[in-house]
Amino acid sequence: MKTAVIYWSGTGNTEMMAKAVAEGANAELFSVSEFNGNVADYDRIAFGCPAMGAEVLEEDEFEPFFASVEGSLSGKAVALFGSYGWGGGEWMREWESRVTADGAVIVGGKGLDIADTPSDGDLADCKALGEKLTQ
Repeated sequence: MKTAVIYWSGTGNTEMMAKAVAEGANAELFSVSEFNGNVADYDRIAFGCPAMGAEVLEEDEFEPFFASVEGSLSGKAVALFGSYGWGGGEWMREWESRVTADGAVIVGGKGLDIADTPSDGDLADCKALGEKLTQ
C-alpha cells in the first residue's frame, strides 16, 4: 500500500502535525508545493491544512490543489488534520463533508483539529492517526 501525507502550513503548526502523521503511517511526506505526483497512485492519503480567514482551507495554494484532486479520492482511505487559532472547527466539518461526498472514507470518521501549537499529546494523537490510516 502506498501512502502520502500532503499538507500546507503557514506557522509551522500543521507541518509539525504532518510530520507526526507521516511517522505513524510510514508515509511519503510532501508540502503542497513539493507534491508533483498523482494522488490516484496512492492508496491512502492524509491531507493537512489549517483553518484560514473565516474558517476555510488556505485559498491560494491548498484549496486549488485539493479541488484538483477531489475526483481521485473515491474509495480511498483519507485522513484530515489541521490546526486552528480561533473559531469552532467549521472548516474541518465542511472539509469532512466534501471528502465524504467525493466517495472517500475518512479515517476515524472525522478530521483531527488541534488548537494552536500541538502539544506532545497532540503529536501523539497525530502519530496515532497515521497508524490508523495504514490499518
